[in-house]
Amino acid sequence: MTKELKGKGSIVVTPGLSLRPGTRLVREWRARTHTVVVTQDGFEYAGKTFPSLTKIAQAITGAHWSGPRFFGLIRKDASNGQLGSDAAGLPDAEELANG
Repeated sequence: MTKELKGKGSIVVTPGLSLRPGTRLVREWRARTHTVVVTQDGFEYAGKTFPSLTKIAQAITGAHWSGPRFFGLIRKDASNGQLGSDAAGLPDAEELANG
């Protein structure tokens, strides 16, 4: 977080999103499986370290995505427009962190 604060001047925190180092996030996109590992300093994907899931989602898709949403950690609830855990059966951040 200190790096993000110094680099951007602010810290973006996703409420309720807490992933432990070592957690693996897997997402299939365009017939390819993408695996991200949570590290102490951010996230590792394709042999590179990234500061956020959003940067990884952008690297994968070529477009701006919410990283937590892209990896199924949160979703936009169609009924009220709010972000929340995925009620469609995807595990929430706590379930992923606890294995």
